[in-house]
Amino acid sequence: MATLYTIGYKQKALADFIGPLRQVGVDGVIDIRLRNTSHLLGYTKQDTLDFLLREGFGIAYEHHPELAPTSDILDAYREDGDWSAYEIQFLPLLKERQAETLWPAIATRYQAPCLLCAEASASHCHRRLVAEYWATHYPNLTIIHL
Repeated sequence: MATLYTIGYKQKALADFIGPLRQVGVDGVIDIRLRNTSHLLGYTKQDTLDFLLREGFGIAYEHHPELAPTSDILDAYREDGDWSAYEIQFLPLLKERQAETLWPAIATRYQAPCLLCAEASASHCHRRLVAEYWATHYPNLTIIHL
């Protein structure tokens, strides 16, 4: 049995972001954002986040943009808010990119990996879709949204 955590940082102070990661023992953050260098929260920029997690809390950081939507999919969703259309476009992209092949290596490197994206709630975030996609290929995978 393996556990995959997910978390979003939107509207979270640093303590509210790091606290849950530490509480459950996350040892690797897997950043699946398409754009991870120009965000309003300074601690979420790729280089800053990598340094902060690694040096401050002993948590590894990896960026996997191949688990992110394309710019077209993301921009269309931000414009029209049509979550159903987003899912219809994003799920085949995961299959096309063979996203399921990434899980075994991540599961080998980390005892408690965590997918990272921006949205506060997993309900309308692609991190949930990635986690559920992996769970269809690896039935012993438990998903916990922080």
